Amino acid sequence: MVTGGVVALVILGLSFLFLEIFIPGGILGIAGLVLLSAGIFLTAESALHGVAYVCTMLLILGILVALSFRFPRTRRFWQRFSLNAKQSNQEGYVAPTVDLESYVGCEGVAISPLRPAGTADFSGKRLDVVTEGGFIDTHSPVKVIAVEGTRVVVRQMS
Repeated sequence: MVTGGVVALVILGLSFLFLEIFIPGGILGIAGLVLLSAGIFLTAESALHGVAYVCTMLLILGILVALSFRFPRTRRFWQRFSLNAKQSNQEGYVAPTVDLESYVGCEGVAISPLRPAGTADFSGKRLDVVTEGGFIDTHSPVKVIAVEGTRVVVRQMS
């Protein structure tokens, strides 16, 4: 027998899932799934049936969401929630240069405290650097030990 409390759980769960579309973050979605699952579970005649109903509901919900990305009409709906802008050189975006490999082995001076990230000077060229994990004081001599993409890793020289 379905009571008003069970119906309220299902309606509240569906409402939270709907609100998750417009207020992303996961909290409303998780709460909606829990409330919806609890409402469905409480309608079952046994715990085994309840688990089966909830698993079926989650499977159907997953299939519906996956299919909604495939159909053109619903795909346009989801595209309103995604960022489609691209950064280009014509609009002023300049990607970081990748010529940082030439700095491996170079020695310089920390011009800000490195805890663990900061700025160091290498023969007049300022670079954003990161230490291996320790703190390095300002004006301490440093040496570039690795470059990982645009991440320059330094070690304090003794």
